[in-house]
Amino acid sequence: MAGPVKRPDMIISPHAVRPSGPQPGKAVSRGEDAAFQKHLERALHTQALRFSAHAAKRLESRNIHLTPEQERKLQEAVDTAASKGARDSLILMNRLAFIVNIKNRTVITAMDQSQLQEKGIFTNIDSALIVTDV
Repeated sequence: MAGPVKRPDMIISPHAVRPSGPQPGKAVSRGEDAAFQKHLERALHTQALRFSAHAAKRLESRNIHLTPEQERKLQEAVDTAASKGARDSLILMNRLAFIVNIKNRTVITAMDQSQLQEKGIFTNIDSALIVTDV
C-alpha cells in the first residue's frame, strides 16, 4: 500500500503510532516485570491495617490502647508475615497478642497478658511473629 487509506470519517496512515505497553502475545521484559512487582509490593504495604468489629470490641473491653508506634510495629509485622506467605498469624507484642488475617490486613482479635495466661491456646494460625523493641 503506497499511501493512506481514506474513508469518509477518518484517515488511517500505514505509519500510525502503535499504543505503548505490552502487546498481546508479546513477552514482557524482566525489567518491566520487576518494576511492576516493586510497584505492587509498595501498594500492598501502604494499605492500612484494619480492626474487625470483634477486635475493636475486645480492645475496648480489655482496655487496650495502642500507641502510634505500636500500630506502626504491628503493621510492619503484618508486612513481614505477608512477604513470607503467611495467611493467619499470631503477633505477640509487649504482652499483647493479635490474631491477624494477613491477606485482608485485618486484626481479628486482640488479647492482653491476663487473657494470654488464661487461654494460652491459639488455633487456625499458620505463623507467629514476636515483635520486640516497642
